[in-house]
Amino acid sequence: MKKLKDILYKVALVEVAGSTDVAISAVQFDSRRVTEGSLFIAIKGLTTDGHKFIAQTIEKGAIAVLCEEMPENRLDGITYVRVKDSSAALAIVAANFFDHPSAKLKLVGITGTNGKTTTATLLFNLFRQLGYKVGLLSTVKNQINDQQLPATHTTPDSLELNRMLSEMLTAGCTHCFMEVSSHAIVQNRIAEITFTGGVFTNITHDHLDFHKTFDNYIKAKKKFFDELPSTAFALVNRDDSHGMVMLQNTKAVKKSFALKNAADFKCKVIENTLQGLVLNMDGRELWTKLIGAFNAYNLLGIYATAVLLGEDKEEVLRALSALDPVEGRFQHAKSPNGTIGIVDYAHTPDALENVLSTLAEVRTPNEKIITIVGCGGDRDKTKRPIMASIACGKSDKVILTSDNPRSEEPAEIIHEMEKGVDVLSKKKTISIVDRKEAIKAACQMAQKGDIILLAGKGHEKYQEIKGVKYPFDDMEILYETLNLFQS
Repeated sequence: MKKLKDILYKVALVEVAGSTDVAISAVQFDSRRVTEGSLFIAIKGLTTDGHKFIAQTIEKGAIAVLCEEMPENRLDGITYVRVKDSSAALAIVAANFFDHPSAKLKLVGITGTNGKTTTATLLFNLFRQLGYKVGLLSTVKNQINDQQLPATHTTPDSLELNRMLSEMLTAGCTHCFMEVSSHAIVQNRIAEITFTGGVFTNITHDHLDFHKTFDNYIKAKKKFFDELPSTAFALVNRDDSHGMVMLQNTKAVKKSFALKNAADFKCKVIENTLQGLVLNMDGRELWTKLIGAFNAYNLLGIYATAVLLGEDKEEVLRALSALDPVEGRFQHAKSPNGTIGIVDYAHTPDALENVLSTLAEVRTPNEKIITIVGCGGDRDKTKRPIMASIACGKSDKVILTSDNPRSEEPAEIIHEMEKGVDVLSKKKTISIVDRKEAIKAACQMAQKGDIILLAGKGHEKYQEIKGVKYPFDDMEILYETLNLFQS
């Protein structure tokens, strides 16, 4: 329980009707979750307006309302607080209500187009190996030490975020590693969160359905670094053309990592095979189970982050060599005759190109690459022909199929992808709407030693069609089908 006046600290108030000296038992912006003694925050969202549910929340027991528009009919005994921006106010209220848990943790945010999940998850696993109690907030899952929690967004809303950070403190966590999405930055989800460090992986074509322009997307990522405090570190990939842009206005301590350019932390790929990577990391040789140059960047960023958090370099390198790949990121399945299936979350042009370039490096001339790829519905449409073009340019055979079509027609999404297939590539490209049938077809095509890449869904255990999520596990289906057709 907290007094309303205390949780409104630093909120820019426009008007107050009623007493702020009332005890608040909970804070909610979802009217369905309001309970007795709650503060309800009415937010104008993309699909609904919380102001429509004010009366309903009062009936359910809300004793205070924070809003942008005062209701015409106000009730005695209820406190009404008007602000200019309810979303911004929510972030402040949430931090106040949970006593600013982020300031009591070593919290590192990872942002970028690709590599966020791998970096955050492996940092979590690394620090667990080093003996710490740790929290994780990621696309795949949220975790407090051994306790796993479902993840609905890459970055939770500010209320859920502060609640989970508070639970991490209660559980004895000293560190937390979290993905920071561009949506979360723009939507104030990380406002009032105190970061110990920020990591930039890379930035490529993605989320233009939301940000509209690539420039807006870059600005969203940069805003995260602009707002880091002077006590934090800002670590960026200097090999990315936008890496140093992220550092331009930050007050944080500026650090960089790179494979190609001069940087504070350096790495060189010595060997790259399907069995793993051999790296020269900061002058020391390291073997790791992860594959591909893109993972060399991830591992270097992880190493640099751990060192900047004060960890011993030798201990970090030992722990890095023991790390397993993240679920849905370059996961392997192998048939009895040696055909290799790989499941990867690659759902952007850059990620797909990275994975296929890695396969081109590690395969022999006799091994063909068969790529199964789709694009999600209700998302950035401009990348659809680009994804198909990349798949065709770097594969021997290509099957265009469904990803998560959501509300769109799967066949129409595939048709838009087909626009990226040039004349020479049409002979090696087929379209199969049913994803499971596409996997079967690839396994039937594959000869001994061929490599099948199943891209786009990675860790997801469902396929979303017309608002319904059906059970669908790429890795499980690929493994079963490989053994069925290759035994």
